[in-house]
Amino acid sequence: MTELKKTAVKKAKREVKTRVAVSETNLRRAAARLLATKLVSTEVAYVRRVLGASATQEDLDANVLAVRKLPWSSIVVPD
Repeated sequence: MTELKKTAVKKAKREVKTRVAVSETNLRRAAARLLATKLVSTEVAYVRRVLGASATQEDLDANVLAVRKLPWSSIVVPD
C-alpha cells in the first residue's frame, strides 16, 4: 500500500528562471559566448534599453543574437 501512495503522489518540479542584471559586462560575456565578434557600444545601449534592469539569461541571449539582425537605423537613437 505504501508503494502505491509513493507512486501516486509525485511532486511537480517547478522550474524557476533566474533573472540576471542587464549590465555591459553581462552583455559582453553573452556576446563572447554567442557571437564571433564583440558588440559595439550602440548595440549594448540598445539591448539595455529593450530589456531594462534585469532579464532572464534566455532573454539576454536572444536579444544579443537579434541585435545583429536589426537594421542600424532601428538601433541608433536619433540626436
